[in-house]
Amino acid sequence: MMAKRVGMEVSVAIGEAAKMANVDVVAAYPITPQTHIVEHLAELVADGELDAEYIPVESEHSAMSACLGSSAAGARTFTATAGQGLELMHEVLYVASSMRLPIVMTVANRALSAPLSVWGDHSDAMAVRDTGWIQLFTENGQEVVDNVLCAFRIAEDQRVLLPVMVHLDGFHLSHMIEPILLPEVEAVKRFIPPLKYPFPLDPLKPVSMGDFGPPFIYSEAKWAQEVKLREAKDVVVECWQEFGKQFQRHYSPVEEYRSEGADVLLLTMGSYSETAAAAIDKVRAEGKNIGLVRLRLWRPFPFAELRQKVSQARVLIVLDRALSIGGPVGPVCSEIRSALYGQAKQPKVVSIVGGLGGRDISVAGFEAIISRGIKVAEKGSRNEFEIFGVRE
Repeated sequence: MMAKRVGMEVSVAIGEAAKMANVDVVAAYPITPQTHIVEHLAELVADGELDAEYIPVESEHSAMSACLGSSAAGARTFTATAGQGLELMHEVLYVASSMRLPIVMTVANRALSAPLSVWGDHSDAMAVRDTGWIQLFTENGQEVVDNVLCAFRIAEDQRVLLPVMVHLDGFHLSHMIEPILLPEVEAVKRFIPPLKYPFPLDPLKPVSMGDFGPPFIYSEAKWAQEVKLREAKDVVVECWQEFGKQFQRHYSPVEEYRSEGADVLLLTMGSYSETAAAAIDKVRAEGKNIGLVRLRLWRPFPFAELRQKVSQARVLIVLDRALSIGGPVGPVCSEIRSALYGQAKQPKVVSIVGGLGGRDISVAGFEAIISRGIKVAEKGSRNEFEIFGVRE
């Protein structure tokens, strides 16, 4: 498949991906570190390169509310946000998913206040994990572009009709200039079918949406939503497989790196996974039997795939980039432990939190995390979880 390799800021590349997907409506409010995404889209619309409506709203709450209306009318809809902005639109996120609106949103993950931070961690992503959206995590600019394209196909699939978030780490990805393969527009058109939303708002054919749900129907409505989100996993996998066939880049819900026969596994999400992979190369070269597992699909959670990938390991070290304030372990680790509970074969799971507020973790840092995780697994710890790199 023909593609053009360009050096481009990842945020700008996201705008190009939305352009290739031929979005109809963009409703967004600028917030660091997401601003460059919607700035570029505004330029594309203003210059006539993208035939779309750009709605400059007064807040992120309004942005998602506008997306509800455009998506319900049958328009291919895109937005982007980060951190505090994602939290401001929090209540509207539930509406988008429960009304089965196929909105696509990129989230340049950012630490939540206070203290005020514009730098990246996963606290915003964890805060919205139960809003009913499909959530995909990416490691580099190419993966972001690819998964934005996949997100439209997944969201708009008649078997799904659910909104999709594509997560990228703020600054560590959003502001990086990387070599990115941009596929030909005609190839994207073949990959993403035209949107045929089955329940568009139409004055000539009135429908009711978001009605009042009294107790006798609310449980059934939410259970139906739960079932559809879980069933969407098969469509996500199918989409990634088709993308791999067409564009020769392959994705799966849980990915391994040098984990063959590994006695100890490190589990990561997002851009820090690439640094973790470098650490795995180093410890493998030293003869240590350690591998990496990367969790790409966060919602719906890939239970079967995760269990299969870690079943042979003795120790699983989970790196969280968010705190569960007052909770037992990091939020990702909590779900990993829950997913593995009751399995006949399961590793000792160790929770380590690090990289908060955009703090870097170097290759040496990941080596230290692995060493500490093994020690905790063997000898225990006074704490429910370990926090990496905090100065005393």
